[in-house]
Amino acid sequence: MVDPEGLFAAHHQGLVKSFCRAVGHAESARDLTQEVFLRVSRSPIPAAADGDVRAWLFRIARNLALDYHRRRLRHPEPSGLVDEATRSSSQDVNLAVNEALASLPALDRDVFLMREVAGLSYEAIAGACELTTDAVRSRIHRTRLQLRKQLASPIATSRTNATSRSRKTRVGIDQ
Repeated sequence: MVDPEGLFAAHHQGLVKSFCRAVGHAESARDLTQEVFLRVSRSPIPAAADGDVRAWLFRIARNLALDYHRRRLRHPEPSGLVDEATRSSSQDVNLAVNEALASLPALDRDVFLMREVAGLSYEAIAGACELTTDAVRSRIHRTRLQLRKQLASPIATSRTNATSRSRKTRVGIDQ
């Protein structure tokens, strides 16, 4: 028998990481993770193998993330003004990653995050998303290719900016 405290200890960090990428905000990720475990405490935990219980947790998480995105579409939040000159290149890349993830179809994004961020097996993802294992493999492959294409330019720009800053720093030191 699996208890809610044991599930929390085993899966809390993975859910937070997955939600951070899925929703793009650490505070919202923590709130959604808390909501997952609130729902777990209110319902019977299925008697299943560990992978199946993990898939059940991530199915709850996926549904909460979908609800979060639907609410955001209905009630968009005003965007904060950020001075682009003070933003670091790693922040630019992080923003590009979040935007690229947000542009994906919901199911593809969820499957990708469950694999790459939460580390779920293909079988567990298939169970959480009600797909076949082959469909999961196909979606992950297609999503990796799409993200690689979308992120090639922002990452190259970040590397170029980091190199030029490094050169400027070395020139300043040499003088």
